[in-house]
Amino acid sequence: MAVNTRVLEWTETDLGVAGEQREVVRAPAAVLSAVGETVDPTSPDVVRLAADLVATMRVSPGCVGLAAPQVGVGAKVFCVDVSEHPKTRGHHGTFVLCNAEVVSGSRNEKAREGCMSVPDFTGDVKRPSRIVVRGQLPGTGEQVELETEAFEARALQHEIDHCDGMLFLDRAAGAHAVYARKTYL
Repeated sequence: MAVNTRVLEWTETDLGVAGEQREVVRAPAAVLSAVGETVDPTSPDVVRLAADLVATMRVSPGCVGLAAPQVGVGAKVFCVDVSEHPKTRGHHGTFVLCNAEVVSGSRNEKAREGCMSVPDFTGDVKRPSRIVVRGQLPGTGEQVELETEAFEARALQHEIDHCDGMLFLDRAAGAHAVYARKTYL
C-alpha cells in the first residue's frame, strides 16, 4: 500500500491551537444516530474541534479513533491514530479528516470492534480490508486521498460510520455477533 506522505507528516501542531479533553457520549445519545453535517475545514470552530478530538483520543486508553458525534457534535470530522496498537501493520500516524468518504474498498474481512460510545460490548463486523479514503485536512482544507489496509482501514471506516450516524452494532451480523466486553485486571 502506498503511504500518503502529506497525511503521514501531519501533526496536531499544524492546527495551531491546543486541544482540550471533551466528554465522550454513549449510546443511545441521539447525536450518534444522526448523519453529521459537512463542515468547512478552515473554520476556526472545526480546527478547535479537530484539536479537541486528538486531545480526547490521547487521554483515552486503547482509543485509536474518535469522531465528532462521539463528543456530541454532529459534524463529519474524526481523528485516527493506530500507530501504537498491536494489530497495526501499516499506518499514517495521527491525523484528522473532515468530510471523509470511502472511495473504494476490497477484500472483505470480519473482525472484532469496540467503541468508546458503546463501552460494554464488542462485535464482529465485516468490512473491506483495503480501502481508499478521500477527505480534507482541518485548517488548510487541503484535499487528500489515502490508501490503507488492515487495522487502519477498519479504524477509518468505523469513524466514517460515526460521521454517518452509524455504530458498529448497526453493522454486526446479528445478536450472535455482539459480545459483552471483557475486562482484564
